[in-house]
This record gives sequence, C-alpha cells and structure tokens, in this order.
Amino acid sequence: MSEPSRDPRWLLRRADQVAVASFVVMAMAAMIGWWAVRGGWQGRLIEIDRAEPLALRFEVDINTADWPELVQLPGIGPVLAQRIVQSRQAAGPFADHADLRRVRGIGPKTLEQIRPYLRPMPSRGDVAGR
Repeated sequence: MSEPSRDPRWLLRRADQVAVASFVVMAMAAMIGWWAVRGGWQGRLIEIDRAEPLALRFEVDINTADWPELVQLPGIGPVLAQRIVQSRQAAGPFADHADLRRVRGIGPKTLEQIRPYLRPMPSRGDVAGR
C-alpha cells in the first residue's frame, strides 16, 4: 500500500487556503477593533481581580414568603421555614418581627440573626387605615 502524501497542501486547495487566511485576518481585525472600542488602549477594560465587589441585599416579607424563600435566611432550615408558614396559616399574619417568637425554634438569638433580612413591617396605623 502506498502511504498518503505528508504534504499539508493536500487538505485544501490554494484558493481555499486564501479564503481561510482571509477569514482569520478579518476575525483578528474584528477582535482588535472590539478591544480598541471597549477601551483597550486606555486600559479601561475591567479586570475581575480589581473590580469593586457588589453587595447583594435581599429582604423577605414574612407574611407572604413561602418556605423556600425563608430557607435562604441564616439559621433557618427547611423544617423551621415550614413551621413559620404553618404558624402564619394557623394564627394569621405576623403583626411585627417579634411575633416570629411564637414559632417553635425561633428564639431571641435567631430573631436577631435574621432581622436584617426581614422586610420592614407596616406600622399598625398603616394597616388600620386600609
């Protein structure tokens, strides 16, 4: 058997090689253009190591949140989250954050731990005025 030629030109004809080279040159020119437009010359490209960290803040409304949302709170697991929902269904909505203490498993320490993540409750005057 004869061995195929090791000449790399057998893969593409001369015209095809020129076309591929043209596409590569155009792609590189486009990448350089994108880099320049995005501020590459001035060094304005964002480097992830030097980017300012973004603060994520979320709040949960204890009178409308389902248990999967409540599980996101620190110190609240699935069982305790389901107890909060069950307490809300059985005894009505919570009037304020301190009412969470009626749920078995939530003490003063847990309440203070989750308080920054709880949406502020409307004042009693706002609720009565509705």
